[in-house]
Amino acid sequence: MTGKVDLVECPRDAMQGWDRMIPTEDKVRYLNALLQAGFHTLDFGSFVSAKAIPQMADTHDVIGGLERGASRTRLLAIVANVRGAGEAVEESLVDDLGYPFSVSPTFQQLNANSSIEASFERLSEIHLMAGRAGKQTVAYLSMAFGNPYGDAYSEQEVLNWALKLKELGIGTISLADTVGIATPEQISRLTGKLVTGLPGVRVGVHLHSTAERRKEKVDAAWAAGARRFDGALLGLGGCPMSGNALVGNIDMAWMESHFRAQAVDTGVDEESLSRCARMAPSVFGITGSGH
Repeated sequence: MTGKVDLVECPRDAMQGWDRMIPTEDKVRYLNALLQAGFHTLDFGSFVSAKAIPQMADTHDVIGGLERGASRTRLLAIVANVRGAGEAVEESLVDDLGYPFSVSPTFQQLNANSSIEASFERLSEIHLMAGRAGKQTVAYLSMAFGNPYGDAYSEQEVLNWALKLKELGIGTISLADTVGIATPEQISRLTGKLVTGLPGVRVGVHLHSTAERRKEKVDAAWAAGARRFDGALLGLGGCPMSGNALVGNIDMAWMESHFRAQAVDTGVDEESLSRCARMAPSVFGITGSGH
């Protein structure tokens, strides 16, 4: 491994399904520390239904407390519909709108209450809104490696949808292993297909994994050409809408160290990252060694 990687820290993903409501001031304190660590992007919050995801109901208030300073980290907010996108584009600090586009009909219905086709039309409109506001769109291909619902699945269909997203003009597409079922072979094969089939598109991965399997998954994605990797400190997170036991994100502290050990430029300041990792347990109310 040599080269450069864009690391995307995802406190939003870590927080959204967390049982304990995290006070707004704690979120702000944590996010401000993360902003100084040097990540490429911070997936910090979402403009979604407060009823569906209560933990994210204070995203507007959180933004009001953020202090970007000299940080070059991009701020990404997740949106699930046009209403949420309308709120996001009004926030000057938001750089990117992230949209979860599922290739599983069941999950698309659970996550956004729409069919895949309707979701694509919705994403088309959101992308136009983002562009008019000078913001970028990041499309997450949810359930990209299969689903637990028995929905029909094929890698070719994933690629077909990715091609349609490229035709919309979306420049960043991230393959999401939403419930952590992808094998390294799948990750390698599908990531490679997107990297070669979508010239000009930044292909990333949002992998959920147990600690035992994270290395082989990350290495498979890197070898296939992915240069954008999502993770979350402490390995927390997982999608609360998936209806399955949550498989968490890959621990960002481990991932940054892994890339650095391979001479890959992460852009992250180790001391700042360590400070954030020490802060995380208090933010999430984690005591002891387990979480």
